[in-house]
Amino acid sequence: MNTYSKHEVLLSAENIQLQYGEKVVLRDVNFRIQDIRRHGINQGQVVSLIGRSGIGKTQLFRILSGLLRPGAGEVRIDEDQHVVKPGEVGIVPQNYILFNHRTIYQNLKIGLDSAQLNLSEAETKSTIAEYAATFELSEHLKKYPAQLSGGQRQRASIIQQVLTGNKFILLDEPFSGLDVLMIDRVMELLLKISTLSEHNTLIIVSHDIENAAAISDMVWVLGAEEGKPGATIVKEYDLCQMGLAWKPEIRSDMRFVELLTDIRKHL
Repeated sequence: MNTYSKHEVLLSAENIQLQYGEKVVLRDVNFRIQDIRRHGINQGQVVSLIGRSGIGKTQLFRILSGLLRPGAGEVRIDEDQHVVKPGEVGIVPQNYILFNHRTIYQNLKIGLDSAQLNLSEAETKSTIAEYAATFELSEHLKKYPAQLSGGQRQRASIIQQVLTGNKFILLDEPFSGLDVLMIDRVMELLLKISTLSEHNTLIIVSHDIENAAAISDMVWVLGAEEGKPGATIVKEYDLCQMGLAWKPEIRSDMRFVELLTDIRKHL
């Protein structure tokens, strides 16, 4: 059995409200992500915000990244719980932001340069080479984004955000449009990133219940409550507490099947 403990709050959403005119989009959205510690294991956090299309996930994604100010409430990050600012949270959108006129090496260097580590040219090359090897991109460093497959571009985009030094990375529908084999590889990549540092925190925003839940230690369901406007967190699942976190063969566990059924009831 996996033993763990939860400690300081790394990110919190406090009473988030968003309204456009008379239309309430988000209402009373509250959740918090805590630092997880496991003996002998570097354990970061992987959490999911699951909701059906059109429920307000994109707006919440932008609020969590600091790119959109909510009408009320705040998103706070890090141990000091300061209000999030644009650029403090890495973003991996569905279209994988990469500079098309630059090689993959140059794109990754942009991410590393933004971390302001003052590395020498040799150290920069070594760091990029190490990450590229870890995530199977070594042979593609001299290529341009248009020469890569969708899965390869996604990996490059994720690594670029890791190299910026951001501990928090938001991923918008990371499994969308990928075949089964590529989904498994992306899941392996995300789990690997989460274990690079105890404070690395991946936040998956998705309508893909099964894949998001399979790699998460926490799941929040964004949905509507009868008779109330706007979307809010209608259900929270602590997979650590349920004994379902960090299980490689989780899909064969009947408790996971039951979890998916219960999540669907709240969408």
